[in-house]
Amino acid sequence: MSAVIELRGVSKVYGEGPTEVHALLDIDLTVDDGELVAVMGPSGSGKSTLLTIAGSLEEATAGDVVVGGTSLAGLSRNDRARLRRRSIGYIFQDFNLLAGLTAAENVAMPLELDGINAKTARRAALSALRDVDVEELAARFPDELSGGERQRVAIARAIVGDRHVLLADEPTGALDSVNGEAVMRLLREACKRGVAGVIVTHDAQLASWADRVVFLRDGRVVDQTEPPLGPESLLTRAKR
Repeated sequence: MSAVIELRGVSKVYGEGPTEVHALLDIDLTVDDGELVAVMGPSGSGKSTLLTIAGSLEEATAGDVVVGGTSLAGLSRNDRARLRRRSIGYIFQDFNLLAGLTAAENVAMPLELDGINAKTARRAALSALRDVDVEELAARFPDELSGGERQRVAIARAIVGDRHVLLADEPTGALDSVNGEAVMRLLREACKRGVAGVIVTHDAQLASWADRVVFLRDGRVVDQTEPPLGPESLLTRAKR
């Protein structure tokens, strides 16, 4: 295995003076290819901030982030955007699918934005939809899909092309337990193909699917463990 995501002494401060908030404090975290890491902790512990900084959507106040061997600190805004399009896939709780595009068009869009011709992008999109067992829904629009189906399309969009980082912020929060576990199974399958995955979740049952669980509190890593501890043990640690 080799490191795909590295956070080295990462801190993030919002505001200044009396309104200053330390969202992250000296975070060190490495995620290898093929590894799925779950991040747990109470609200306000810095989970989502960690995810957006790891994915280059935000810049760290201090420290460095390395994705696929490339330090984000030395990249221009355009280069960071190019890295995101080519290497990093996001899965959001609210799916973030474009209502006016079909499932296939939603999945193909990141590739087309990166300059890949429409025919090649569609072929890759159909392959990604096949990977998550919804290729037959390629021509449907988001409002014609169930919540579980929309989430599968969102996962296909996140893994399309040659991406090797998968970041998910509460991706099962809008789903029932059956669909939630189906999503976690798909994330595990993506990691088996060599993707490095990080998922933020409050659900200890779903976190138990990960190879490693990292616990945040007040912007710091306070504990980490490798399941199977069981949901009850994970939930206890997350509340400490």
